[in-house]
Amino acid sequence: MGSVVRYSEKPARYLVRWRDPERRQREKRGFTRKSDADGYLASVTTAISSGQYIDPREAKHTIGSLAEPWLRTKRSTLKPSSYAPLEASWRNYVEPRWGTVPVGLVRHSAVQEWASGIGMSSTVVKRAYGVLSGILDVAERDRKIVVNPARGVRLPAKTVQRKHRYLTTRELLALAVASGPREPLVLTLGLCGLRWGEAIELRGGDLDLVRRRIHVARAAVEVHGEIHVGDTKTGAARWVPIPALLVPMLVKLTSDKANDALVFDDGHGFHMRRTRVSAGSRSWFKTALTTAGIAPMTLHDLRHTAASIAVSSGANVKAVQRMLGHASATMTLDRYADLFDDDLEALSDRIDAAMTRASAEL
Repeated sequence: MGSVVRYSEKPARYLVRWRDPERRQREKRGFTRKSDADGYLASVTTAISSGQYIDPREAKHTIGSLAEPWLRTKRSTLKPSSYAPLEASWRNYVEPRWGTVPVGLVRHSAVQEWASGIGMSSTVVKRAYGVLSGILDVAERDRKIVVNPARGVRLPAKTVQRKHRYLTTRELLALAVASGPREPLVLTLGLCGLRWGEAIELRGGDLDLVRRRIHVARAAVEVHGEIHVGDTKTGAARWVPIPALLVPMLVKLTSDKANDALVFDDGHGFHMRRTRVSAGSRSWFKTALTTAGIAPMTLHDLRHTAASIAVSSGANVKAVQRMLGHASATMTLDRYADLFDDDLEALSDRIDAAMTRASAEL
């Protein structure tokens, strides 16, 4: 399988020669003791016979050089809105620490120390760790390392989810009125539960105002100032009911538009841009909140409001799931468990009533 050769007398130097699994001759120089050279040859021989051999030159590739093809693959397979956070995570958290490190020198303890020291939310840490681990997974499959050293790293506990903000029906109507010409948009978000990207991509042909249904099949997402139109978040289309009070508004809004025109546009036929509500910003939504006397909230809170109104109106979890476009009823329950507390109380009351009747019949 190989040999140890002395190539220098004074000082003594030894080199190890061997053939890799592809029958290419390799060598490593610089051993000052023959026993060390023999030990290295034994370890190489064992690695080759067990299928664990790694070409030392492959292990010298840096994380940065391996990240380039990994990111290209992600860009070609992910939506722009999904790729952008990965690229930002690489640039802000992974590259500064690991970009110049050879893949063969990455150690589990170092990855653990890095992940524990990022000091951001669990979502940010998990994404950064996922980028590094994903690159190392490919390195393992390409036989640049024996095993991914990031496996088994303990990540910070999941950040406690912010409590959902729900508007009452009275507050929603006040906010809609205060929004002026955007009243139909606010009511569509707050009663139909569409995501912002789904709402701004609605076309006239997506509305069936006779059956009072919205066909939600696409979404427009703003990434680095550019609008990208693609599938919905889950990739599935759905039909969403339209409350009767919203129908006349949508009729008026679309009566003079073509079927392929945007229902909610920026006034010039183009997609609306997401409005800001941060301190110091000025936007129609923030102005409407102030006018209606409602505490600061986000546009996405209107989606939560739609879920709340649906549940309080008697909708079951499957109906809410279909309206919101969640992948499963379990997701809906996990996200809005607090909305179904009344259902649990009603269930308890029904069980008590059934037991009372059964006791009376004994």
